[in-house]
Amino acid sequence: MSLVAVEDRGPVRHIVMTRPEKRNALNRELVEGLGDAFREAAGDDTVRVVILRGEGPMFSSGMDVGSLRDLSESPDGLRDFRQPLIEIYNELEEMMKPTIAQIHGAAIGGAMELALACDMRTMAEDAVAGLLETRIGLIPDLGGCSRLPAVVGLGIAKELIMTGRVIDGREAHRVGFANRIAPPEELDATTDQLVNELLACAPMAVGLSKRIMDTAAKPAFGTTLEQEVTAQEFLAKSADFAEGTRAFQEKRDPEFAGQ
Repeated sequence: MSLVAVEDRGPVRHIVMTRPEKRNALNRELVEGLGDAFREAAGDDTVRVVILRGEGPMFSSGMDVGSLRDLSESPDGLRDFRQPLIEIYNELEEMMKPTIAQIHGAAIGGAMELALACDMRTMAEDAVAGLLETRIGLIPDLGGCSRLPAVVGLGIAKELIMTGRVIDGREAHRVGFANRIAPPEELDATTDQLVNELLACAPMAVGLSKRIMDTAAKPAFGTTLEQEVTAQEFLAKSADFAEGTRAFQEKRDPEFAGQ
């Protein structure tokens, strides 16, 4: 059974992560299913707007714990593991159609990075988002270090990534991560309002303006993506990551915390 559902509502395509029993954690099967859905949406001329959301109580809890365990056991496989994921995230960002991440519950780690690959984000006021990788001795390496500064500014991006702080929808809107926020029961309507505003504009103009702005905002994007994986390869073999992973699995603070 596919872990991704696709639903068309007129010219709007909803791509839905359907692994709610695992909080829509991003394993390889789910991410590959997203890649297939992104490519299909990009190539379908009847689709004008794409909405990415999660089934159940949460957008996504981020990378599957099993993937984290595999990385700690085989850090040399990091680049091969990461490359197809990066390509899929990039396909979401690069399609010539506006994309919206509709976030409820939480978007943590790799899920927040996935939302950053969308053009815009709507978010429930009580939802949370965060890049927690530094808490276990890693960095956000699925484009988080490269995309977040362009969305919220360098100072806020440094604070969120370097502290691993989690923010709610209200703060996410204040710093610019969330374009629009709403009470949970009004999130669908708020997203629909943004969609209607996009549909009122010429699709080719929307797509081309998107491409130019992305290029202007991240002129060294390819270089910084490579820097992410190079740094992560180093960190994946570090004592800090080994301790951070053990602490995560044992549900305790790592030894380096608070030093």
